[in-house]
Amino acid sequence: MNNTLLRLSAFAMLVSCTLISCDKDDDSNSNNTEPGTVNIEFKNRAAGNNLELNTTTYSNAMGQDFKFTKFRYILSNFRLKKSDGTYYNVPESYYLIDEAVSNSEKVNLTNVPAGTYTALEFIIGVDSARNTSGAQTGALDPTTGMFWTWNSGYIFVMMEGLAASSPSGDLTFHIGGYKGANNCIRTSTVNFSSNLNVGKDKSPELEIDVNVLEMFKAPNAIDFTTLSNTMGGPTSVLVADNYIDMFTFNSITD
Repeated sequence: MNNTLLRLSAFAMLVSCTLISCDKDDDSNSNNTEPGTVNIEFKNRAAGNNLELNTTTYSNAMGQDFKFTKFRYILSNFRLKKSDGTYYNVPESYYLIDEAVSNSEKVNLTNVPAGTYTALEFIIGVDSARNTSGAQTGALDPTTGMFWTWNSGYIFVMMEGLAASSPSGDLTFHIGGYKGANNCIRTSTVNFSSNLNVGKDKSPELEIDVNVLEMFKAPNAIDFTTLSNTMGGPTSVLVADNYIDMFTFNSITD
């Protein structure tokens, strides 16, 4: 009789442990289906180091020395590529990154569906619909200084600087435009070398390098003696074709 009771007791404990284990598994599975947050930091870099305004001298592809005094850009229409090849489109994703404002380099994507992601895609600039929507708020507020007029739309990338090779001694690259042959909207894709895992209580850190000197390199080497000032039009297109390669993957920290 005692042996029977012992066997029954052992069986009851086994069942209890199994149920508890199942509950834990269910909780874990439940957590893995709830959305999470992705924290992104865009690191503006030049010649392998953090970009410095006003002080550090850099060289373009022509070997011409120059300094940055201002560097700002708008990124929009973020979407994350899942491991199955589908995309999650981040709603209302418009961000102004300003080298003079350190906190602006950090972007937090909240309520991202749980899953495994392999790439991030975004527009460098502002989509055509928002270019024609008049005064807006947040990163698209005209008071940020990235809006020409209500009729002509947004400046996508703003670089200002100093260069002895420039006829005026100044550099003014205000890249924008969304119509026809002068369309400067570009889409950048950053592929991850390791997976980005998102879920409840998970806030992975994604770091992206922004290699700012790319805007003056390939495929169009910019010569400051002949191009030091552009505010839209064909010359801005040349720069836009260059800066599509500025964004590269650095790291993911879970």
